[in-house]
Amino acid sequence: MNKLSSRALTLAIATGAALAGSTAFAAAGDWIVRGGVTAVSPNEDSDAIFASELAPEPVAGSEVSVDSNVRPSFTIAYMLTDAIAVELIGAFPFEHEISGAGTAGVLGELAEVKHLPPTVSLQYHFNMGAFKPYVGAGLNYTVFFDEKITNADLKSLGYDDIELDDSFGYALQVGADYDIGNGWLLNADVRYIDIETEAELKGDGVTGYVDDVKIDPVVYTLAIGKRF
Repeated sequence: MNKLSSRALTLAIATGAALAGSTAFAAAGDWIVRGGVTAVSPNEDSDAIFASELAPEPVAGSEVSVDSNVRPSFTIAYMLTDAIAVELIGAFPFEHEISGAGTAGVLGELAEVKHLPPTVSLQYHFNMGAFKPYVGAGLNYTVFFDEKITNADLKSLGYDDIELDDSFGYALQVGADYDIGNGWLLNADVRYIDIETEAELKGDGVTGYVDDVKIDPVVYTLAIGKRF
């Protein structure tokens, strides 16, 4: 290769690298809308199950656990600047089984519950050309609904309803978008959400409760999106 060709090749490579480094994936005023699937994987911990609020007698060694669930989800982000965005995540209602452990009296599935965990986060996006990682922090409000007792032993003791308090806590996230052209992108995202609730068992003349249930899930999302 002669010197002229070598210099031309070097210049082309340098120009391409400069353009790639300066490519703005998103700019202030842009909207980014994503749709995909989200998995909620609880890292639960709980107090013991109590038979009564008036005369609390914990069931020795008892606790409750919450299983994982996957649902369709979406996010909407608005770029406040070229690097800072505010984002909302929403999803179809997640459904979880609440199970008991510790003694024969509370083993197995106890109840089912649905919840919605809308979360608003402030994000910082790093511009690395087509690949754009980001970190975020925000607030979560989890709404529990459609709770129902499913355990036959609990029903035989007179319990026919269960209620979980709504939860308000913080959320942390790390994720990345990859530009695949024409404003379309691929996305992967991981969050930690602080979710803590209390569960109350109700029935005809009987009550029971779990004073503190820490769900604290890790939330995984895979999505495809569009920048407008």
